[in-house]
Amino acid sequence: MDKFDRIFHLHAILAARRTPIPLEDLTARLECSKATLYRAIAVLRDTLHAPVEFVPDAGGFRYAVAKGAFELPGLWFTPAELQALAVMQRLLKDVGGGLLTEHLGPLSKRLEELTHHRRLNLGEAASRLRFPAIASRPAGPAFQTVASATLQRRKIWIEYHARGTDERSERTVSPQRVTHYRESWYLDAWDEGKAALRSFAVDRILRVTLLTQKAVDIPEAELDAHYASSYGIFGGRADKMAVLKFTPERARWVAEENWHPEQQGERLEDGSYELRIPYGDPRELVMDILRHGPHVRVIEPESLAKEVRRQLRGTLERYGKA
Repeated sequence: MDKFDRIFHLHAILAARRTPIPLEDLTARLECSKATLYRAIAVLRDTLHAPVEFVPDAGGFRYAVAKGAFELPGLWFTPAELQALAVMQRLLKDVGGGLLTEHLGPLSKRLEELTHHRRLNLGEAASRLRFPAIASRPAGPAFQTVASATLQRRKIWIEYHARGTDERSERTVSPQRVTHYRESWYLDAWDEGKAALRSFAVDRILRVTLLTQKAVDIPEAELDAHYASSYGIFGGRADKMAVLKFTPERARWVAEENWHPEQQGERLEDGSYELRIPYGDPRELVMDILRHGPHVRVIEPESLAKEVRRQLRGTLERYGKA
């Protein structure tokens, strides 16, 4: 009996009677140990919010009578778990044909069985739950070597074509992390020529060579300080604070969004919403501000407001200021 069947069986036993059932009877009927039974009860009570109660005088468990009839929810997974399940299935499907296919086959099969488990109501998950990849970019031919070097802790030589400047450069880097961000893959690495941490779009690596030298290891705390404190994919320590004011209409959306781990938000008396976001490089922040159009205004700093105005003027010029 697997975990899900055991929980359903436990629910059926408790729902069918009004008097407590002794612990020993439960373990016998569920064919499990006391520890396993207590884990199942914990899931039933804490995760599925069933009104399970222990009656000391009877030495057993029952559903609280005062709570009324209880039915298990139709779907057990959290949104994050559902997304993880869908992403795993998609990645396993895309990996077909490689050396890992033989080893990942059993995992893919188990995920398929889990999705179609008769108790979980996920039989139509593949067709009913959608996670579209908007503006996604292929990882590119360099991905395998980049990922291998990151795991093997080896340096690599790369020829890189930067989108923003349209420049090509040759670099020797020590891979630190491979990051999947907004449907694209990035390499976080120590750049020997710049003597600094840099991020590279993996699909823009034109050529890559795995070197024999051991990669330089940057401490986790330093990596987090560089990449996590700023805004978006562009690294660097956050040294500025953006103050954005959203209209009352747009506030209903933005107040529930997570733009940055250290953001601070406040609803104002007029119904608008003020959002404070630490950042260093403004490029991605400017793009996210512009998508809100007239529903947001940059209050501080002036340098950020100036850049948004410059972008808007350029847009108007494209349309002939009509």
